[in-house]
Amino acid sequence: MELTLLGTGAPAGLPRPDCPCAVCATARGPEARAATALLVDSALLLDLTPGAALAAARAGHSLVGVRQVLLTHPHDGPAVDLPAGLPAAGRVPDGRELTLISGHRVRAVPMDHPGTGYEVTSPEGERLLYLPPGAAPAGLAEGRAAYDMVVGDVIGRPDAVARLRASGAIGSTTDVIAVHIDHDVPGGPELVRRLAASGARCVPDGTTVLVGEYHAVPDVPRRTLVTGGARSGKSLEAEQRLQTFPDVVYVATGGSRDGDTEWAVRVSTHRERRPASWRTVETCDLVPLLADDGPPLLIDCLSLWLTDAMDKAGAWDDEHWATGGERDLRERVSELVAAVRATPRTLVAVTNEVGSGVVPATASGRRFRDELGRLNAAFADECEHVLLVVAGQALVLRG
Repeated sequence: MELTLLGTGAPAGLPRPDCPCAVCATARGPEARAATALLVDSALLLDLTPGAALAAARAGHSLVGVRQVLLTHPHDGPAVDLPAGLPAAGRVPDGRELTLISGHRVRAVPMDHPGTGYEVTSPEGERLLYLPPGAAPAGLAEGRAAYDMVVGDVIGRPDAVARLRASGAIGSTTDVIAVHIDHDVPGGPELVRRLAASGARCVPDGTTVLVGEYHAVPDVPRRTLVTGGARSGKSLEAEQRLQTFPDVVYVATGGSRDGDTEWAVRVSTHRERRPASWRTVETCDLVPLLADDGPPLLIDCLSLWLTDAMDKAGAWDDEHWATGGERDLRERVSELVAAVRATPRTLVAVTNEVGSGVVPATASGRRFRDELGRLNAAFADECEHVLLVVAGQALVLRG
């Protein structure tokens, strides 16, 4: 089954008309995207957008052979002119299945948002799932056969990918292509990096791909360390890397602090931002979690883990540090690093980058700074992917 993406942008396109944001200002050339429309085997058009006939011609195709035009979402704004010879565009009721003269079978898939998704099966049996902007399938049953390709709003609805993974509809060989791309994420390398973390990819407008053909699925780094300063956006970056995966275990190393209102607000903000399907574990005992097989782990954060480890080692007292505290802490850090090296789980860990500012005034403060630097370096050595987040921008240090 041959699929041509006539457009890959949001319904308003990218750049958006009259939008002054930085992403729209730089969306030029291959980064510019028309509203998403898909041409399947030159016989089926999914979503009719302005300039569809011209876009098809630029991609080396024609709309002359199109036998069915289906819409996925309500189209606001001025009416789109129907190119001569095309059948009238319409939407199919949820659950209904059409069989085209070309041999393709199209089933309307119910969504949790206004719109209709379409499952397209070719005469040869390849299966494509196309989702409308801002939507995810509703009521998916587990144990479904994996689609050969899923095309949808990966950036806007990462939970849709998570649901499809949980049900088996996205498998290890499913080609996930992001469309309906808006100005939420800068284009270029940042968009590619963000999608690769979800096991997805994007293509320029006019690209033709073969559904069912082997395509290397982007490798999701198994171990990632995200570092940065206070309020740099490092925790959000770490969470975004796992938003498309179900059953994530969020490991909070800070615990609760009775009577600390400001800390309670921080914890609440993090919890509200996380998907409801994630499970939270409050512990600093990380080695058993790393040793067990299971869903991905998100550890936030290593600096609080180190604080707990230094407490238990008596590392704040100079005399105790010199008479065994340093040895005890080194052993605990080595145990953690060895567990990271051996873990079978996907892992994303957050830490703080310290030591670039004022030198701490106390010996214990300088000791914490030094030990966190050593921990970060040793932990990073065991990670395939290391990111530094500065002012909300993720800089790739490794991977």
